[in-house]
Amino acid sequence: MDFVSGYKGVVGLVFGNENSTSSEDSYVERLLDRIHNGTKAEDRRSAMVELQSVVAENHPAQLAFGAIGFPVIISVLKEERDDVEMVRSALETLLGSLTPLNHAKPAKIEVEPSKMNADLLSREMDNISLLLGLLEEDDFYVRYYTLQVLTALLANSLSRLQEAILAIPRGITRLMDMIMDREEIQKIVVFEGAFEKIFSIIKEEGALDGGVVVQDCLELLKNILRNTSNQKRVLDLLLMLGVESQWLPVAVRCAALHCIGDLIAQHPKNLSELANKVLGDEVREEPALNSILRIILRTSSLQEFIAADYVLKNFCEKNPDGQKMLASTLTLPPHSMTHAPLEEDMSMPFGSMLLHGLTVSENDGDLEICARAASILSYLLKDNIQCKEKALKIELEPPMHSMGTREPLMHRITKYLAVASAMNNKDGKSNGKTNVYVQQLILKLLIIWLVDCPSAVQCFLDARSHLPYLLELLSNQSATVCTRGLGAVLLGECVLYNKCIESGKDAFTIVDAISQKAGLSSFFSKFVEMQKSFLFCPESFTEQHKSLIRFTDVEDAAQDHANGKINDDHPILASLFDAGFVTLVGSLEAHIRDRFVEVYSNPKAKVAVVPADLERRSGESDGDYINRLQSFVEKQCSEVQDLLARNAILAEDLAKTGAKPEQRTSGATERVQVDSLRRELQEASRRLEILKSEKAKLESEAAMYQNLAAKVESDLKSLSDAYNSLERANLQLEKEAKALRSGGGPDIEAIKAEVREEAQKESEAELNDLLVCLGQEQSKVERLTARLVELGEDVDKLLEGIGDDTGLPEDDDEEED
Repeated sequence: MDFVSGYKGVVGLVFGNENSTSSEDSYVERLLDRIHNGTKAEDRRSAMVELQSVVAENHPAQLAFGAIGFPVIISVLKEERDDVEMVRSALETLLGSLTPLNHAKPAKIEVEPSKMNADLLSREMDNISLLLGLLEEDDFYVRYYTLQVLTALLANSLSRLQEAILAIPRGITRLMDMIMDREEIQKIVVFEGAFEKIFSIIKEEGALDGGVVVQDCLELLKNILRNTSNQKRVLDLLLMLGVESQWLPVAVRCAALHCIGDLIAQHPKNLSELANKVLGDEVREEPALNSILRIILRTSSLQEFIAADYVLKNFCEKNPDGQKMLASTLTLPPHSMTHAPLEEDMSMPFGSMLLHGLTVSENDGDLEICARAASILSYLLKDNIQCKEKALKIELEPPMHSMGTREPLMHRITKYLAVASAMNNKDGKSNGKTNVYVQQLILKLLIIWLVDCPSAVQCFLDARSHLPYLLELLSNQSATVCTRGLGAVLLGECVLYNKCIESGKDAFTIVDAISQKAGLSSFFSKFVEMQKSFLFCPESFTEQHKSLIRFTDVEDAAQDHANGKINDDHPILASLFDAGFVTLVGSLEAHIRDRFVEVYSNPKAKVAVVPADLERRSGESDGDYINRLQSFVEKQCSEVQDLLARNAILAEDLAKTGAKPEQRTSGATERVQVDSLRRELQEASRRLEILKSEKAKLESEAAMYQNLAAKVESDLKSLSDAYNSLERANLQLEKEAKALRSGGGPDIEAIKAEVREEAQKESEAELNDLLVCLGQEQSKVERLTARLVELGEDVDKLLEGIGDDTGLPEDDDEEED
């Protein structure tokens, strides 16, 4: 090998005697030659396994490998990536040459071979770049051994490795991305002592006084913790950085809070640990969850609110026990604390503090606090019917300026929704502080609250002002696309989960109100427009799962939005509207559409109170019902005209003679009667139009079934022809069989029986299928005929001429025999 000559004698020089390790040098050289120049793959793999073993066992072989072996191994890693077994063995050999041996070193050794080899390997930047590339391979063991090689280089040749990674284009970025995207690499990193190294860097950089380097370390921790749990007290350190150390830079606190959120996500043990964690000293100690909630309600930083909100979201996600634990504390704060500032709520339980934030006040700034509290309440209620029922029972004291009775929590929250809408001017911009996302967060809470909860729908509709407000919101052009879309979803839930039978609150009344006020096409267009907004596009959720970015532009984006530079929904909503909520809205849209169709197709069952003459009588056919409604409408028209004429005459008499108060009252009474009759007339006309529409639909279906019946008869005729053809073939076979029998030959009867059996099976199967189909269609035709008779249609006339040119064979029994 040409490359060997350049390293000849290095081993002997290091050991002080050029010939002292000639046997190891020669053995390693022969193995490398077999690997490099071998023609058989099995021989080369065998040589690699032998080399791996000898390098891992003695110092001279390690040193000899370092002198002449790296070019061969690097060549294998570069050129034979498809041979996974060979690449694995090559990496294991590299790892063996970089690993110090446990047994005692020989006295003559002046250099540690593993350190010398690490230095030689890391000198070439291309070698490090190659190793970083191997971390992207699909094979787990390739990635595992590559990571161990990099760890060994980090221990033996730190400075050279750092220089090489920094010199490689995007070297640091590639390494961070691979750690973020590969769960098993994250776990390997943890077991290799990554946490200790990261926290040592944090301490060296000043810990609490640190800056951007500490933030980068916390970003790396976040990426590792996203899929990897740890029982080395990381939670305590993160709580100290993110919650207790409020003098730290906000970016560091936010990074620590995101780490906490990833650490507890769907991890029962870590969730339990956080739930039981207490912060502070003996004088002012409180549960960690309470401290995080206080940050959410009090912080002036939007990015800190988002980070703390992320922690409580992950605490409640798929954690019904945790939700119930927090919901159990939803008790009203003491009267003395009702209007107290948030700084004085240290002794409140979690739920009382949350209610305090929800109801603290109605001015501009505090509505933002209400919206933040609403976001947390939505996490407590999501997919938990018990928590929803608990929240429905909460009744609040009336406002100080009001003498009214106690009002449900849901009604107070909905009132704040209307107040927030009134605070926005006609251009959709905020009048003061950045509270433009208040409406969306409150709507999100109400949507989650009403899902699968008819009692919540009942409570929402108990306030007569709620339905008109939502109908107005749909057409409010100053509201954002997202706000109108969420309002449409909430209105749709009032139909989808409606179990009310009371007049004015039932599903049909709401559907009819939507149709009259906004129009169904306009109503459902709000869903489509919302789905196209940036809050609901898939890219926004992809961004959420990337590595944590620096928190420098959230505040700037929010300020630009408040100044009118961004004409869309508030930028922080992209963080608060997670993929789960967007998926929920999408599924609700489909169910709402189906429910609207169902309600409209059965309007009679949905009307709670109608005039007696408009109700359908038992056993009354559609035709008779339509005729009776027409008579009713004509009668009502006549009565209204008579009343109007009498009222006109009465008005003239009163003007001429002067009327007493009793007479004026009588005239007013008659006008009320006229108005009542007019409303009844309008209702009758509307129902008549619906019935006409149903009749047209039934006639269309009748025509369709007539065509279908004709097609079935045609198919049956084709089957009959095919059956006759089979019978003719069978007769022909019998004739041939007789001819063959007379001349002597094989068992013709058996052949004939077999052919007949197969043909009969085929034809019977097809006939049975068509008969089943015909039976089903015949049943539909019979039901349709009955329906047409009820409508007063002449069925025989409709069917006249159908099927005259088609028919079945006359003698079926004979053919079957």
